[in-house]
Amino acid sequence: MKYILMMNTMTADSKPFGDWAQDDIKTHIAYMIGLNKELSARGELVGAEGLAFPEQARLVRAGKNGEPITDGIFPESKEFLAGFWIVDVETPERAYAIAARASAAPGSGGAPLNMGIEVRPVMSGPPADLV
Repeated sequence: MKYILMMNTMTADSKPFGDWAQDDIKTHIAYMIGLNKELSARGELVGAEGLAFPEQARLVRAGKNGEPITDGIFPESKEFLAGFWIVDVETPERAYAIAARASAAPGSGGAPLNMGIEVRPVMSGPPADLV
């Protein structure tokens, strides 16, 4: 079954990623690359992406004629979606184990971030009775 693991990070009580020492940033990125390589080698990684910071986000709605209407930026957010993985694993427990590994990624000073990773099953489609 497929799961999406969403990395919510940069809470108000943590040091912003951009303020970390250069070596800490490199260590963090190397950890994530290693995790992705391991998941790929196991055949569990469907995809993984990091996302831009909230300053680049826009909320888009359709106007009355369907034209895009944008709102944002949202720098006041205390927490935001920093990235995600989609994994294909046999059990929810395996998805939770992967999420725990991602949560333990090193942060500023090398200490584990222990950031929240939201895990949700990916639906293969709508329920049959709704199609």
